[in-house]
Amino acid sequence: MKLDRLKLDRMNLKAWLGVISLILAFLIPIISGIDTYLLTVLILMLVFIMYASAWNLLALSGQGSLGHAAFFGIGGYTSAIIAKSLGLPPLATILVGGLFAAFIGVLIGLTCVRLREWFLGMVTFGFAVIAHTITAELSWLTGGWDGLPAKKIIPVSVQNYLMYEYYLMLLLTVVVVVIIWMIMKSRIGLAFEAIRENELEAKVMGINVTRYKLMAFAVSAFFTGVAGALQIHHFGYITPEVYAIDISFLPIIYCVSGGLFTIEGPILGTIFITLLDEGLKNFGWTYERYIVIGLILILVVRFLPKGFVSIPEKIKSRLKSHP
Repeated sequence: MKLDRLKLDRMNLKAWLGVISLILAFLIPIISGIDTYLLTVLILMLVFIMYASAWNLLALSGQGSLGHAAFFGIGGYTSAIIAKSLGLPPLATILVGGLFAAFIGVLIGLTCVRLREWFLGMVTFGFAVIAHTITAELSWLTGGWDGLPAKKIIPVSVQNYLMYEYYLMLLLTVVVVVIIWMIMKSRIGLAFEAIRENELEAKVMGINVTRYKLMAFAVSAFFTGVAGALQIHHFGYITPEVYAIDISFLPIIYCVSGGLFTIEGPILGTIFITLLDEGLKNFGWTYERYIVIGLILILVVRFLPKGFVSIPEKIKSRLKSHP
């Protein structure tokens, strides 16, 4: 009874924190005024919250990807090419970019569904390298190394377009996070966790491991492709650099630092690391900031293996042990 009450209190606290965070996110442009730099940082932060949450969902099923930038880039290129070729608005092509990324994700999943941990990671990393090379070579379609112009989500001609874009991104991020949360709390999410903990036992329990692994790949790749398309249409341009190694490793850093396999972990990790990175950059720390972020990641792995989300529990346990 006491345990159920404790769980309920935690859920209520998380719900209130979520509501307060949304209110603050909504008020930031109003409080700060239309600051172009701030809004740009916040928009990219929202994009990577979607991206990190999608990567975390795949990790929940026991599958680790070291080349998720492949789906990020595929979603971006697909949306940009279709929008340019057919003259469609970005909002009509972003979902198509996500769907094509999901299709490719299922194909990759089929080829390595029996692989575990780092073997799967290396396959996805190799696929990102292949996607990068093919994109650069297909210059007639992708623009090659010169890149490809992409339509802006909100036309620059619209007054305060960046503010409208921010609120659109905020709405889409909330929708994506809520959908991923619903999946994690559903029977599908429980199946993902069972596969991650012990694949053999999951099979004995009657869980179709192959189907659920492919499902995790498809959903993760879909939302990653959507995030990639949103970023590309925000910048208005795309080049093969979208497949860069750092784009693949950023969601891993965000999830590990914030807290793996939780809904709030990728959000906290993305916010903290992004703000830290931008803050150090403004202090003139061009390369030194990577050392700081690397040290923080080492400290988190060493002393907070469950990420920033475990800090309240750590503080509570310390207070109990030292009354």
